[in-house]
Amino acid sequence: MPSALTMPRTLSARAWLKIALQIAAMALLLLICIPFHYIYRLFGTANHWPRVFLGGVALISGVEITAEGQRPAGPVFLIANHVSWIDIPAISWITGSAFVGHDGLAAMPLLKWLCKMNDTVFVARYDRTSVAEQARQVRHAMDDTHALTIFPEATTSDGTALLPFKSSLLAAFEPLPPGVAIQPVLIDYGVEAAALAWVGEEHGLDNFLRILARRRPIAVRVKFLPPLTGAALENRKTIAQAARAAIQREMAGV
Repeated sequence: MPSALTMPRTLSARAWLKIALQIAAMALLLLICIPFHYIYRLFGTANHWPRVFLGGVALISGVEITAEGQRPAGPVFLIANHVSWIDIPAISWITGSAFVGHDGLAAMPLLKWLCKMNDTVFVARYDRTSVAEQARQVRHAMDDTHALTIFPEATTSDGTALLPFKSSLLAAFEPLPPGVAIQPVLIDYGVEAAALAWVGEEHGLDNFLRILARRRPIAVRVKFLPPLTGAALENRKTIAQAARAAIQREMAGV
């Protein structure tokens, strides 16, 4: 029998009303941000409007974000675990980061347009011939936002353990541009991680609606761990291994 977690369409009328109001608020916020986004981009001014929109989405969704650790001060690649779509507005609100996404997202025109507004770099994991172009896009995104986040698990986990990190997703970061740090980040939802995670056969829309329907706030802790140094930066495989180990130690409280 399907889990109740995967059946948001059985929600009460009150829950559906809450969801409708939240989606309407997000749409209104997007309509406000879009013209400012393109005006700022036209004049080459520092553009914080994607950050405002994503932070607003988190606020409207009832997400309470706590940041810990040393936040990135200069150009940085952030390597984070991935639990929910909430990870993206949470990191963006704190850092203004752009993101690396898989190329499947680019097949959905509306989603691709929204992602491109925030300088998302689409990575084709199985097309080695496109690495040079991906590297160019990475550097362009860094010029705009000075921070770029990647989720090297390549999918979401249940928040209680890490999946293997796919070093192939880091190919566009090799060689590492001068002056750019690589910093692991733990995204922690505490005891509610498994209840919030988008895993298994749950449809993405169902997960989105289920989270919006919650009555309790969603607490997420974003912990910035020390940047990688020395031999950990030798190549994409050592970067993936060192970042995963750092996040795993933090998850275990070591």
